[in-house]
Amino acid sequence: MLSESHQDQSKCEPISLIEAANILESLGNPKRLAIFRLLVKSGTGGLAVGKIQQTLEVAPSTLTHHINHLVQRGLISQTREGRVLRCTANYGIMSTMINFLVAECCQGV
Repeated sequence: MLSESHQDQSKCEPISLIEAANILESLGNPKRLAIFRLLVKSGTGGLAVGKIQQTLEVAPSTLTHHINHLVQRGLISQTREGRVLRCTANYGIMSTMINFLVAECCQGV
């Protein structure tokens, strides 16, 4: 699980190799990657769980499992709006991962 500072969408701090591996492991599942990409595409407003289910044609129980996994890793967040559960991509952790992956690009060995 990510440290609290990495769950904050406004921060973009360095992460450890283990944290990066855990994030990549989470995104290594095709359904979770599809959910995350859809939420990134949707922007800062996110999407209602029902819209994610409809768009990706995922069974409700399967979707719940994958969303919970992404929430635990800090890749997405959820907010309740009355009866609607809205999911939003964590752009901070996405930026952190991109920075981690390219931090030493073309530096040589």
